Amino acid sequence: MARKRQTNAGPTQRQLRVGEEIRRTAHDILTRAHWRDPVLMDASISVTGVRISPDLSVVTLFVKPLAAENELEIVAALNNAKAYVRGELGHALNHLRIVPQLRFEIDRSFDEGAHIDALLRSHEVARDLRSGAADEDDDEG
Repeated sequence: MARKRQTNAGPTQRQLRVGEEIRRTAHDILTRAHWRDPVLMDASISVTGVRISPDLSVVTLFVKPLAAENELEIVAALNNAKAYVRGELGHALNHLRIVPQLRFEIDRSFDEGAHIDALLRSHEVARDLRSGAADEDDDEG
């Protein structure tokens, strides 16, 4: 009897393993590819993460173009070249029965982390932390 997974459960071990293998292989492919698209020719692109569907049929690759002002153009060019990347993945990962469909997205986690860091370093937060510590000292005394 097949067990049903909960819909709110995290990824399975197989999803994590296959996703990481796809991330590493896709990074290698993007690093050594000989692009025809001028947007991608000199771009240095890091694959920072993956999100894989439960049936392993669709993979979203999160990329961070390094030192690039035209991130949106680079991601659009990668999405145009996803058939090439998928074909290369198929050759490299020949143990997969089906090579998943690919999507490329900008990894915004670095921007979000920098924003949170800036907020934590702001004068308002420092002031609130100082006043919160003073309130705790008053409660103890």
